[in-house]
Amino acid sequence: MLQTDFDVKKMTSFRIGGKIARMYFPESVEEFVEIKEKEPEAFVAGNFSNILVSSDGYEDAVICTKKIDAIRIEGNTVLAGAGVRGTKLSKLALEKGLSGLEFMIAFPGSVGGEVFMNAGAHGQMIADVLKSARVYCPEKGVISLTNADMQFSYRTSICQKLPYSVLEAEFVLQPCAKDKIQEKMNENLSFRQNKQPSLTLPNCGSTFRNPEGDSAGRLLDEAGVKGLKIGGAQVWENHANFIINEGSATSLDILELMYEMYSRVKEKFNVELKPEVRYLGGKNEKEVELCRKLNLL
Repeated sequence: MLQTDFDVKKMTSFRIGGKIARMYFPESVEEFVEIKEKEPEAFVAGNFSNILVSSDGYEDAVICTKKIDAIRIEGNTVLAGAGVRGTKLSKLALEKGLSGLEFMIAFPGSVGGEVFMNAGAHGQMIADVLKSARVYCPEKGVISLTNADMQFSYRTSICQKLPYSVLEAEFVLQPCAKDKIQEKMNENLSFRQNKQPSLTLPNCGSTFRNPEGDSAGRLLDEAGVKGLKIGGAQVWENHANFIINEGSATSLDILELMYEMYSRVKEKFNVELKPEVRYLGGKNEKEVELCRKLNLL
């Protein structure tokens, strides 16, 4: 359950990251609570799909929820642990003839992170199908929140405003013909293949959130960042809102490139982009300073 000096690099979507001093892998909600009570400041992560871990490592504790992965389906209700991969859940829903999770197909993240950020794509999002979530609250322990309690909005939830950790999610889906569900999944997969880099090119998905009424990709494209490189990090040549690790990138390379992208958009459009990527580190002063400028801390 506890591993010290855990080398996290192979777990992260960016394939970047040093050693984490104390890494916990609870297999149940109860184990998670025990660890949180012992390590109240522990950072909570899932599959590290949108987390940039410092190449210099992290000196504190991290709780990884990937093993909290139980799934129960009753009628059109689906209960999933935080560690369940979005792609797996989407495919299970298809097998049961249930619609509402097609957008998760090919998502690299897990349910906990997807609820945390109200993930969505192709006209569907978590807020449309979530009935309730069990979350850990430092003051009260494990509590249940309704959809309204979650305060969902674009790419955010109450879990980004308060120190809540998503442990389980309950979804209510709609019965639908399997061929219709498959058709929508195929459309989503085709879109991702054409518009987003393959996970064989290490990346964390969209780098910045879309500003209200606009597209981060459009702003970045017009700011001329496509193909821009710093060290081993490069803005993907096919879409300006993706950074790929060419194989040798460090976390500092990624942050310096993010700041250059941010700065060019701010200078050209007077728009301050907000990162979708989260940062885990703190030992490197240059990184900390860049994170402050990017509002990542």
